[in-house]
Amino acid sequence: MFSSLSEKLQDVFKKLRGKGKLTEKDIKEAMKEVKLALLEADVNYKVVKDFINNVTQKAVGEEVLESLTPAQQVIKIVYDEMVNLLGGSDAKLTFSPSGFSIYMMVGLQGSGKTTTAGKLAGLLKKQGKNPLLVACDIYRPAAIKQLEVVAQKVGVKCYADYTSQDAVKIAKDGIEFAKSNRSDVVIIDTAGRLHINQELMDELKNIKNAVKPTEILLVVDAMTGQDAVNVAEAFNAQLGIDGIIMTKLDGDTRGGAALSVKAITGKPIKFAGVGEKMEDLEPFYPDRMASRILGMGDILTLIEKAQEAIDQKKAEELEKKLRSMQFTLEDFLDQLKQIKKMGPLSQIISMIPGIKLKGDVDFDAGEKELKKIEAIINSMTREERQDPSIINSSRKRRIAMGSGTTVQDVNRLLKQFEDMKRMMKQFSNPNFAKKGKIKFPFM
Repeated sequence: MFSSLSEKLQDVFKKLRGKGKLTEKDIKEAMKEVKLALLEADVNYKVVKDFINNVTQKAVGEEVLESLTPAQQVIKIVYDEMVNLLGGSDAKLTFSPSGFSIYMMVGLQGSGKTTTAGKLAGLLKKQGKNPLLVACDIYRPAAIKQLEVVAQKVGVKCYADYTSQDAVKIAKDGIEFAKSNRSDVVIIDTAGRLHINQELMDELKNIKNAVKPTEILLVVDAMTGQDAVNVAEAFNAQLGIDGIIMTKLDGDTRGGAALSVKAITGKPIKFAGVGEKMEDLEPFYPDRMASRILGMGDILTLIEKAQEAIDQKKAEELEKKLRSMQFTLEDFLDQLKQIKKMGPLSQIISMIPGIKLKGDVDFDAGEKELKKIEAIINSMTREERQDPSIINSSRKRRIAMGSGTTVQDVNRLLKQFEDMKRMMKQFSNPNFAKKGKIKFPFM
């Protein structure tokens, strides 16, 4: 996410920190590099121009140039301006005071609208709501079936009418169905087109007038860059949107759409799609996103993901096992599964402050390695997981065959596990802090 832009901005800041005392010329040269980085990231030209002017004006002030840490103050100004650019504060979903909310999902075909409708329903269900999905895309083949499938995946109901060709009627009938089934949230999945045309807009206006939605949410693909911004501008002008859901943000290395859309349309990004799984929809926090872009990590989101993924009771049991040195391969597998729930490795690492990844990092290889470890442990018997010392040559061959790996892979895992246990033993020693340097078995 934004890796290309993030790397360039961090390089600019590194140069500033290296200078110590800054002059007005230093700041203006740095801002030229920031400007170029933003333009290369496909950020709207007018947005870039305003951003650079605002930062420069604040950064060349006497209180910055005369301070003890001018570089840090300049970075803080860039951060604050970027937070404003991304929307300022987080824009929450508006719920109707009546207790019955209607959300109308709109967007072009291929933006991920139907899947996002299901993800939003799943997110609201976790918050204690009882959502209903309504299938109003009567044109795209299999669109209704797709919505029914995503509804099933997140465990919510879906209203579908395979006989009607009237999207307005389906929307109204869906709302009545929701009321009679005690749903308090209705999410309407509308039709999209490959491009914006009047026929599409007229149908969406008719649905809007008929159901009077609490909010109209536009779904756009972050990877289309400025095209996404143009789409948002057009939908807002004709339909009047309340917020934006940006999909495929995890695959967007540039970030132009996210950094431009609020300034151009005046409408906030409310949610971000950060993966293919049904739980991969997150509230959009401008401050956290700015922190990630500038290489400062995102500890709050990392903590929230950990709290969602990690079972507290299991964590306490694991702590006891570690202290008493009873940690087994079964516990190791359990921890691996909980870490995987937090999301892809690339996403987790991007949230850790201070980690700067240069160039192309093969996260896919890391993901494959985790899958390989899981397969090897799953191919063991319960006795083998509890006591790996019983795993002899014939057992290793059987485990390798069962997991689709090699005996060398099995040996490597067993060695890593033993190294880990030795390291944990050192940490559990109350006197380890008194030692000058701990010699880890793998160093």
